[in-house]
Amino acid sequence: MHRDPYRFDPEELKARFNPEGSPLRLQQLRMKEMLKVLDGICRKHDIPYWIASGTLLGCMRHGGFIPWDDDLDVEMLRPDYKRLLRILPSELPEWMELQHRDTDPNYFYSYAKLRDKNSLLEETNGYDRIFRMKGIYIDIFPQEKCPLWMQKLSCHTLGHVYKVMKDMRISEAERLKKVAFWYNLNHRLIYPLMRLANLLFPSLLVRHTFGVPFHTACHVDEVFPIGRAKFEDLEVSVPHDSDAYLKRKYGDYLRMPDVDALNPHVAQCRFF
Repeated sequence: MHRDPYRFDPEELKARFNPEGSPLRLQQLRMKEMLKVLDGICRKHDIPYWIASGTLLGCMRHGGFIPWDDDLDVEMLRPDYKRLLRILPSELPEWMELQHRDTDPNYFYSYAKLRDKNSLLEETNGYDRIFRMKGIYIDIFPQEKCPLWMQKLSCHTLGHVYKVMKDMRISEAERLKKVAFWYNLNHRLIYPLMRLANLLFPSLLVRHTFGVPFHTACHVDEVFPIGRAKFEDLEVSVPHDSDAYLKRKYGDYLRMPDVDALNPHVAQCRFF
């Protein structure tokens, strides 16, 4: 008998993946606390944001987290992102911290994270081993208008960092030097030049900022004016047309995946 891919039992999924008290459910609850803080700060300072990717999919299909989801994503336009980074250090509670290149010298992603200070998380890819901050996190992705070819090109330049991280033949000291070199080359020279060139190739679509290896675009009018939706027991910001956003990114997003073929981001998570 074939399973209907559009029907699922929420209680069965919860019992299998994130029952109350399980490590994953505790991680989800901590991320939700962090989202509540971020939402309050953004609303206080009139900074538009929206939950994104699998977080938005979970909101629309499950009313909250996808039962097996172990991360949380938000997006915002790049000018709002830059303003948020200036505001957050003075607004965050003591148990949270902002992670980007200025606060964590070995951090090399092109987007920021909010981190929980009272946990320790290890990701399966191992890239976080050189970071100072390793708690449970929320990803904050800046978005900007740019053509697909240019955004993909920016990710190829970042690819050198990943090659360095995977090269086990070099010492950690040499690795940190090479990561710093490629980060600075990208963010101080290559990406600024790309933004200048971008003025010659205007795009109507909004994508992740340079160096973020996700390429799905969205129309501004799919996102704005920002809406609000229930995410478990919170109310959070969502794209104006979440259905169009999700169809563009996932296609038939209401169709359930093969839950036996899922790959977690997180190797282990500890609380203290």
